[in-house]
Amino acid sequence: MNWQRHLYYWSINSTVFSTEIFLVLPMSAIIHPSKYVLGWLIAGTRGGVTRAEIIQVLKETPQNANQLATLLKKDYRTIRHHLEILEKNKIIMTAGDRYGITYFLSPQMEENYAVFEEIMEKIWKKEKRENNR
Repeated sequence: MNWQRHLYYWSINSTVFSTEIFLVLPMSAIIHPSKYVLGWLIAGTRGGVTRAEIIQVLKETPQNANQLATLLKKDYRTIRHHLEILEKNKIIMTAGDRYGITYFLSPQMEENYAVFEEIMEKIWKKEKRENNR
């Protein structure tokens, strides 16, 4: 038997909580944890659309929080909140300090960008089906 450790983060009223889950899986059933984490961050929680937009922008070029807020036409504090969630889940990394912090995709996210695209495609297909009803 093989086991996988999953660490999930969520927030309620600006308080961040985490849960650690250990799953015992046969070798044939192992799926990269990033698929679960990305699915939860993008499709399973409020704010997933904003986090997806941030990931897409950072794939193109590293940005600071102010640049992201301007580009995405969102409140600076909203962007900072989502950046913190993405950083805690190791989706993004930082360079610099204070107001000069630049955000970019983590090596793990770069490696698994296809998983992100797969999740986004499923979301778009689902929305398209719902809009055609």
